[in-house]
Amino acid sequence: MKQETVVVIVGAGPAGIATSACLNLLSIPNVILERDDCYASLWQKKAYDRLKLHLAKNFCELPHMPFPVSAPTFVSKYMFVQYLHRYVSEFNVDPLYQRSVESAWYDEVAKRWMVTARNGVSGFVEEYVGEFLVVATGENSEGFIPSVYGLDSFTGSVTHSIEYQNGKKFGNKNVLVVGAGNSGMEIAYDLSNWGAQTSIVVRSPVHVLTKELVQLGMYLLKYLSCTFVDKIVLMFCKLLYGDLCKYGIQRPRKGPFCLKRETGRSPVIDVGTVARIKSGDIEVMSAIEEIKGDQIKFIDGQQKQFDGIVFATGFTSTVRKWLKDDGGLFNEKGMPHLKSPNHWKGEHGLYCVGFASAGLFGISNDAKNIANDISQNVKRN
Repeated sequence: MKQETVVVIVGAGPAGIATSACLNLLSIPNVILERDDCYASLWQKKAYDRLKLHLAKNFCELPHMPFPVSAPTFVSKYMFVQYLHRYVSEFNVDPLYQRSVESAWYDEVAKRWMVTARNGVSGFVEEYVGEFLVVATGENSEGFIPSVYGLDSFTGSVTHSIEYQNGKKFGNKNVLVVGAGNSGMEIAYDLSNWGAQTSIVVRSPVHVLTKELVQLGMYLLKYLSCTFVDKIVLMFCKLLYGDLCKYGIQRPRKGPFCLKRETGRSPVIDVGTVARIKSGDIEVMSAIEEIKGDQIKFIDGQQKQFDGIVFATGFTSTVRKWLKDDGGLFNEKGMPHLKSPNHWKGEHGLYCVGFASAGLFGISNDAKNIANDISQNVKRN
């Protein structure tokens, strides 16, 4: 089977469906290839139950469709999925499911992108041809578990955050969460709520803010320098949390918003985890040195028994596994060479969306930019 279109989009997460919606509004034919059996599978099937969007709803809207006025400021996972259902219906987004892309390359003679995908139902390899190719597999394409000495000997359960739903099965068990980003801190809090004896590995300095402080900071950034906004926000943090160093949480030298702007690393939005750490309900641990059976030894010399490990250690991009000719758009880690806002456009009609380390707000901007750029190119041709 060979199908020709104007734009081939790989991935039907929020990035892919937002790009398709923008193209549909401009009457530009496009095909979305999705390896799973639904769109936004991370949200529909793999996000933990208590997840809420960490930014206010106005920073999490996809192009051309705001959240209802009645929606809460911080939208739950379930409300966001309902929003996505309305979105794909409103803009006639219709992905092809269970199409696992195996390769994509640019044909210099035909001046077209050639994409092969295996149909998960029939088993056949299909070919899609487009003038433009949009990589929408994003930064969170595959869960990452770091190499830990002795992990294969661990006798308990090992879970990545992408598989974690809730802490029901961990009640009264000793569980270690590895990773102190938003997912790790929130999962640790959830485990504690379910009665698990919870510990969390905090390996690197991290900023912990409330949702309200993040909102304040983002508002102030419209009028003040990033450095000054950081000073204001950190002053409130000290009043709210005091010195977290004695609990094992170090703050980075750079402020939260400057750090986000320079590295893409987001501050942790506290959902109540810090209070649990201060009360001793959640114990902060140093990095893991080795694992033997159910015993985990940490680099500070402590050793404890655990029944389970949840790795909240992030994700990796898989784009380099199938994209054969990117013209230098992506680095060896499958991330754009150029920083935002100049990251989304490559050569020969190649684009990427969802790689800006800027969440749904970045996805929305990318999708609009890509659709408008493609529209201009189509008109010129």
